[in-house]
Amino acid sequence: MGTDGVDDQAQPSSRVSGTEQSGGSARESGCQSNEHAAQSERTLPQEDGTVQVIEAGCKPTSTPALETDTAESHGGGFVPPEGGFGWLVVLAATWCNGSIFGIQNSFGILHMMLVREHADPEDKTSQFKVAWVGALAMGMIFFCSPVVSMFTDHFGCRKTAVSGAILAFIGLLSTSFANSLSLRYFTYGILFGCGSSFAFQPSLVILGHYFRQRLGLANGVVTAGASLFSMGLPVLLTKAVEPLGLSRTFQILSLFMFVQALLALTFKPLLPAGPCMGSTGLAKSHIQAGATPQSGSWWQKALVGIRKYFNLRVFHILTYRVWAFGVATAVLGYFVPYVHLINFVKEQFKETKKEWVLLVCIGASSGVGRLTFGKVGDLIPGLKKIYMQVASFIALGLMSIMIPQCSLFEELVVVCVFLGLCDGCFLTMMAPIAFELVGPMQASQAIGYLLGLMSLPMTAGPPIAGLLHDYFGNYMVAFSAAGVPPMIGGVVLFFVPLIHQRQKRGQTTAPEETTAHMLPNAQPTPKSCSNGDMLPGYIDAVTHI
Repeated sequence: MGTDGVDDQAQPSSRVSGTEQSGGSARESGCQSNEHAAQSERTLPQEDGTVQVIEAGCKPTSTPALETDTAESHGGGFVPPEGGFGWLVVLAATWCNGSIFGIQNSFGILHMMLVREHADPEDKTSQFKVAWVGALAMGMIFFCSPVVSMFTDHFGCRKTAVSGAILAFIGLLSTSFANSLSLRYFTYGILFGCGSSFAFQPSLVILGHYFRQRLGLANGVVTAGASLFSMGLPVLLTKAVEPLGLSRTFQILSLFMFVQALLALTFKPLLPAGPCMGSTGLAKSHIQAGATPQSGSWWQKALVGIRKYFNLRVFHILTYRVWAFGVATAVLGYFVPYVHLINFVKEQFKETKKEWVLLVCIGASSGVGRLTFGKVGDLIPGLKKIYMQVASFIALGLMSIMIPQCSLFEELVVVCVFLGLCDGCFLTMMAPIAFELVGPMQASQAIGYLLGLMSLPMTAGPPIAGLLHDYFGNYMVAFSAAGVPPMIGGVVLFFVPLIHQRQKRGQTTAPEETTAHMLPNAQPTPKSCSNGDMLPGYIDAVTHI
């Protein structure tokens, strides 16, 4: 059919729906009658779980290339091994998550060492300048997420993860030889941050190649194991590595990335070759079938190419936009305690020598929170899960405000335990909420875009807190200001389920627009698109499911 971009020489598919007549092998040159035209668009389920679109009552036709790519893009018939070599992959993913975020969560110790090395008595903005080192690295991990999704789709998990780990290794190793703070912005903030992003995301994707029934268990093992790194690295840095000096510290940390590059070689993909995430799969199908525009200006063709790789349909969903805005607002103060907490303890509790205990408490309680709130979230239906994020953000803001109010070190320990629990709850609920808002077919790119949006405020938070410290001479205003954005973000997220319920009521009471179904070229209205209805690669002029 011309509108589907299917070759006119193609024969009908051998996998015929039960609604087709037995003589369906004969070709049909066009749509039959008005009765068929009234059913302008239908979907036929196939045996491999894919969906075929019929427009204006025409019988489905397909090409072998289209059938093969569709099956590949959905992974039809694939059964993961549920263990075996997959547990070695889990070990590698655990090392990847633990080493990357263990280093990031322990940056408070590195921050203190950097301040001592680059301190200038006449410079009143030293905290502001040093904070950019860790903030850039954390920001780049999230900022690169949408691009990493595309690289993972096209080059595979193993190549992407190995190259990312090597880049992170080079970044940490070169940081040990850097003498200026501006050079460390590049080596640690950019190189290590980008490399960590390319190594981290494939470690999550590869688990789906080896587990389906036990995927929750595999994710739990990775999460719990990664928390052990966040607990152990502060002790290692304080007791063993810090006395060796800053250069040796970065050299030892680079060994974690070198080991990760070796372990990433185990990320052998089992799913069929070809893109299996985002908009690439179906878009590639249409291009192979001849749906690429043959005419038009160069910028129109470029736009089609961009839409092929970046599915922006998730931003057409109002509840997703509100959720993404609320989370991006909240994380403006999220990373501030990880960077400035150790230096605050040095100023506030000068007699203590156990400031590393606070980072251990945050890491341990975060691991407990991820496991506990993950189980609790499974018991809460639908978008009501988002109220857990609301509570975690509000509590995280309150704990940040409480940090400068603590007069005893033991009180600060209690605050850090609650900070870790809030951290675990927030991170655990991200993926389930994304699935509820946009559906499973678009959840991967929805999370990728969300992480990209989080990168800018997360990068800006610690330097702003350092600037406030330099201006006021203490952390009272810095930590108090860092607690405000999470509370605002929590209030914004509170309205997401209410907006969703209002949209559902509007859809059920709205009259059916049968005229739009009678016109093959009619554009779908935003009101008819509820959360999770659209497939990735959805093109208005081609299909409407």
